[in-house]
Order: sequence, then C-alpha cells, then structure tokens
Amino acid sequence: MNKTLLRCIAVVVSLSNSLHAQLYFPPNGNGTWETIDPSQLQWCDSTIANLYDYLETNQSKAFILLKDGKIVLEQYFNGHDASTSWYWASAGKTLTAMLVGIAESEGLLELTDPTSNYLGQGWTSCTPEQESAITIWHQLTMTSGLNDGVEDHYCTLDTCLQYLADAGTRWAYHNGPYTLLDSVMEVASGQSLNLFNATRLLQPTGMSGLFVPIDYNNVFFSNARTMARYGLLLNAEGTWNGTPILNNPDYFYAMTHSSQSINQGYGYLTWLNGTSNFMLPESQFVFPGMFAPDAPDDMYAAIGRDGQFICVVPSQNIVWIRMGENPDQLDVPILMANDVFQLINALPCSSNAVEALSSSPIRFALQQGGTALSWSASQPLQRLALYSITGELLEDVYPSTPSLSLDALSGGLYVCRWTLADGQSGVTRIIKP
Repeated sequence: MNKTLLRCIAVVVSLSNSLHAQLYFPPNGNGTWETIDPSQLQWCDSTIANLYDYLETNQSKAFILLKDGKIVLEQYFNGHDASTSWYWASAGKTLTAMLVGIAESEGLLELTDPTSNYLGQGWTSCTPEQESAITIWHQLTMTSGLNDGVEDHYCTLDTCLQYLADAGTRWAYHNGPYTLLDSVMEVASGQSLNLFNATRLLQPTGMSGLFVPIDYNNVFFSNARTMARYGLLLNAEGTWNGTPILNNPDYFYAMTHSSQSINQGYGYLTWLNGTSNFMLPESQFVFPGMFAPDAPDDMYAAIGRDGQFICVVPSQNIVWIRMGENPDQLDVPILMANDVFQLINALPCSSNAVEALSSSPIRFALQQGGTALSWSASQPLQRLALYSITGELLEDVYPSTPSLSLDALSGGLYVCRWTLADGQSGVTRIIKP
C-alpha cells in the first residue's frame, strides 16, 4: 500500500462519525486492552518482523499500533517493558495544546488574551507594545516573533525572550515561549500543571504520568500504553468513550489543521501531514509537500526529540506510538515517521484479500481466482471507481450487475471507491493474487 492508496482512503471524510463511533476504549485501572490478531488485517509475520527489526535497530524502546482502538502490535526493545516510564520530549507539546483547549472550554482563558495578562508585564525583553501583541494563540502556533536564535532557545527568562519580528509574522520552533504556556495555565486555573493535567485529562482517560521540571522545560514522562491512550483520545477528537475531555470541537479542529499560512504543516503544537508545505525546527526553509509522503494526507502527529511519536490517521482509525532514543543526528528526527509508514504500508501479505472498513455497509469479495470482484449491500451500488496504486483511474462504472471483471488486471494492490444509492460512500482496498 503506497501513499496514493493511503491518500485515497484518507479523503473519505464522510465516514468520520461512523468510524469514531466504532472505536474501542480500554477500561481504566485493570490493564485490560482488547487486541486484534494481525492476521485479521492480512498482515504477515515476516513483514511485521521487518518492522520490528527496523525499530530495534534504530534505538526504539516501545512501539504500539492501534486499529479501531484495539492493540494490533505491541513490542518493547532494548531493555524497555510495558511498565517503564519514558520521556515524551516535544511530543508533550500536543498534550499541552489539549490542556490549553480544555482551559479555554472552561472559560479560564481566551486564545486572543495577551500572554502578559497571565505572566505580567516584562516577561520578555521586548518593548511594552511588542510584548502586549503576543497572545496565547501565538504561543500555540509558534508565531510569537521572539528570537529562536538566542544562545539557549529553551530559556524562559525575560533576557532570553528577545524581539525579532512582530507577533504572527514569523514561524519558528521556539521552546521558551511554548514552555511558558504551562505558567499561563497555572495562573488561569489556580492549580499546578500536574494537578490540572491529572484532574482534566489523566484520571478520566486512565492515563498516568507526570510533568517533570528539567532545566527550563517541563517534560512529560509516562509508559507506552499511556501514550497510546492519548493517541486514541486524539483519534476520537477529544472524547473518551462518549465523555468529552476537550469539550470544544472548533478548538480541536484548529489544533489538527493549519494554524497559520507561514508553516502550513503545523497546527496548535501539532504536526500535520496533508499540507502543501512544511517547516522544520531550527530552520526557516519552507519545504514543499508533506513531511511524511508515504503516510495518509489526514495523518497528524505529536513528535518529540529523539523520535518520540504519536501518529494518528483518523480516516483509518489507526494510531501508532514510538518511544526511544535518537535514531539519527537530528534533535527531532521527524522524517522517521515516513520510514515507519513505509513499513506499515508493506505489512499486508501478497495474497488474495479484500479489506473493507468494519463499519462499511458494503461487502466485496474476489471471485474465480481473483478475475472478478463481486459485492453485496443493503442499498444498490450507484457508482464504482477502481484505481491503481499510482492513482490511475482504471474503471468508472455505474454497475447494473453485482460484479466487475478484473481479468485484464495484473496481480497487485488496487483501490475501489464506491457510492451507494442512499449517498453513503467509502474506500476499499483490493489485493489481487
């Protein structure tokens, strides 16, 4: 399965509500978490082993992949186990974004509030006018205009927070202004960061963990399953098993979509894949395309130093997390996400298989050794379009009979987009032997 197939699947936004409705949520407290056997997804032992080999070789500690909220893959490496706590690094930024949204939904703050309303005047070395123009929104979007080229861009002292550009006119991955969001929330809520996090987020979702002060930073530590729980919460758009944790759909949408036009690949402290360009930390270069071209367009991610990842694909109800040490020389090895998606794309066995979303109202089957595709549905099939994995349209038909000849097609992977008479639509992938 390559990026074109994944893109095709990702565009089926009309199925979003039904997909989220089918999510499984593990209960709190007893360690139970339902699983899916990889063979149900036609994933092969050999391709799973290839993925695990890559992860272990590249200094990974933990990897979990969820489908519909259930665990399909869970593996630990290099002395790590399910109970080991590990740092999220900047993957915790997306956790902070969630907490800011919760604070806003409770009326504790507004994103348009000047940061100085909470930190007081003089929290930067800017002029009063320059400083008052910086809002919580600018901290969330990395557009404070403060100079990230100072000697220590983690520093939160006023002497380190220097004017470089007007707020909102420059994107830069700057940790100092981000970290001060924690102080904003503490002032707004009257609670410590850990208490606010525990009562609003950890306890309702069964997560565990703690923000630990390290130098100027507040770094979140947890076990891998807590990271997976948070990925599942993101997959469910801030709702946990029917209970709103982030009771603000507009905020969640803004968090997981382009927050500004300078770096389209960044939402609220969250990396976005399906955009026309992106920027990287410590660089002002705008790269064309997506940072993970082999991943679905709708994938978004929490990404941290040394390769801490939470990757969410809403259109497929897939979440995967990776904890570990640095696999390369980049502080934030963001491109590792694409490597993992390439290996996930290769998981299906090369055999006769049809995969349909479990909530799909239509069922497909390969007939006569793979030479024909048949289907059954509660409603007549109004339209069917068949694509190659490179995106080439092979068939676009309005069928009157419940089958389509595949005799002229070579073996391989294909994408079928369909529409029923009642307007329901979806995507199914087909592997022809």
